[in-house]
Amino acid sequence: MTIFESIILGFIQGVTEFIPISSSGHLILVPYLFGWKPHVLSIDIILHLGTLFVVLIYFFFDWVKLIKEGILSIKHRTLKGPAERLLFWYIVIATIPAAICGKLLEDKAESAFRNPVLVAVSLGVFALVFYLAQKISKNIKSLASINFKDALLIGIAQSFAILPGVSRSGATITSGIALGLKREEAVRFSFLLSMPIILGAGILKIKDIFLQTAGIDSHVLWIGFFTSLISGILSIHFLLKFVKKYSFSVFILYRIILCLIVIGVFLYR
Repeated sequence: MTIFESIILGFIQGVTEFIPISSSGHLILVPYLFGWKPHVLSIDIILHLGTLFVVLIYFFFDWVKLIKEGILSIKHRTLKGPAERLLFWYIVIATIPAAICGKLLEDKAESAFRNPVLVAVSLGVFALVFYLAQKISKNIKSLASINFKDALLIGIAQSFAILPGVSRSGATITSGIALGLKREEAVRFSFLLSMPIILGAGILKIKDIFLQTAGIDSHVLWIGFFTSLISGILSIHFLLKFVKKYSFSVFILYRIILCLIVIGVFLYR
């Protein structure tokens, strides 16, 4: 991997991790469309770790409150208290399905699921799901009003993101608005929910990261990491402001257009 490729992929990861157009899908499609040599999955994980720090930085005080209330709920053996107490456990609950799915389908995620055509189809199909969810959304609920069932369903939706092209943020935001959450609340929950799953994947893959990236200059990896972090901060700031005024229609349209482009390139080649 060259420095140029590292910068481009880092930028793409940072921008697309939080916007519901699939970061993992773009990390597969961009090298495919430009004829670059495919990179190992560990590169994707390093770039995802960059966006993990984005969530930690941007929501630092939220995480302090969430973790504090989670600890207090165990200490006092009660869920009664500030809204952050229940929200902490809802994040835990919503993380479990994706963690199980990721572990069971780990081998597929590293091989069969990285097919560009499969990514394109996932982009297109999920665009339609996103569209339907937006149509039925009541856009009335806040995070303080979600319950165990809501958290579990959003968690199950997140597990589908093991398919590149689905989009982790897209799946969680879509399920959130379908369950009646306000757009900005669904986005916020999606961002908070990204932290444990990205962190868990990084920890589980730490050995593979060192083995698979042994032949790549470390500065190339660090450049990709920091590019992902900086572009991710800009992306998360943009989307939180965007959803207060606009719907997700532009992202739905983008997914469909990209799906058609990739399929067209595949048929032409």
